[in-house]
Amino acid sequence: MKRILVTGGAGYIGSHACKALATAGHEPVVFDDLSNGHREAVLYGPLVTGDVRDGGALSACMRRHGVEGVIHFAGLIEVGRSVNDPSVFWDVNLNGVASVLAAMRANGVRRIVFSSTAAVYGQAQSALLDESAPAQPINPYGDSKLAAERLIAAHARAHGVEGVALRYFNAAGADPDGKLGEAHHPESHLIPLAIEAALGVGPPLKVFGLDFPTRDGACIRDFIHVSDLARAHVAALTAPTGEAGFVAMNLGLGKGLSVLEVIAAVEQACGRPVPWERAARREGDPAVLVADPTLARQRLAWTPAFTRIEDIVRTAVAWRLDPRFGPAASRVHVA
Repeated sequence: MKRILVTGGAGYIGSHACKALATAGHEPVVFDDLSNGHREAVLYGPLVTGDVRDGGALSACMRRHGVEGVIHFAGLIEVGRSVNDPSVFWDVNLNGVASVLAAMRANGVRRIVFSSTAAVYGQAQSALLDESAPAQPINPYGDSKLAAERLIAAHARAHGVEGVALRYFNAAGADPDGKLGEAHHPESHLIPLAIEAALGVGPPLKVFGLDFPTRDGACIRDFIHVSDLARAHVAALTAPTGEAGFVAMNLGLGKGLSVLEVIAAVEQACGRPVPWERAARREGDPAVLVADPTLARQRLAWTPAFTRIEDIVRTAVAWRLDPRFGPAASRVHVA
């Protein structure tokens, strides 16, 4: 058994990763300021409350709990907000990583698995994006994540850190056992917003842009189940990083769905139409983002268990109908 520090472990993907760690026989130690996470989502291991930019608190936590590796989720994720408030994204997403790396060095912790994003690629230059695609972010969120990757790679060269950056595409779904799920406030992700619209507990869904050069005019994304993402993070703790000591890998299904196709899957799962309205494109939104996950499948010996959008959406609907925590827990009633 290893003790693994999970920054942002009270959040959506982080909490699922903690479950995957516990299932694999490890003990997660959650470090989270609870600004976006939920205390009730910490079901495995202790919770240490703190700001990821606080290097002293991170170092003390690692020392006290005998941490042997880090999975770093703590950061800001909303693309639109990053365009309007770039400074805070650079501060949290880059300085947070710098603090984690400094604490790792102080405590002799060598392995970091970094929660990165497909946003590092910017506008897709091909139907499937592999890791050789140019990294050309088009928004501050992607910029800050790419800078964090480069900082980890520099520490690998200079200090012998081993880093794995997992560039995942669109996380979706919820724990199949119903213990964990998506509970953002405000919510910004497509599937939970579409579910709330269908159930009559949220406003009509906004479809941002129907003038993209795609098959139906809506943007296309690659949706990967959150439990599959979580298992990949556990596998990355022991994945080979090569001579460079750092490797970046895509996590996705390798197939894209348009926003309108996802809406159809939500309608099927809910048995109701999804009220939606057309809105202008959001600045910084690429038309197509679809992963080539070949490298991750090889290096991590990882295969997604959820390969159909209908199955992914079904777990999200089940969570929304019976949320254990978060803002929806007090307004479960379906119209």
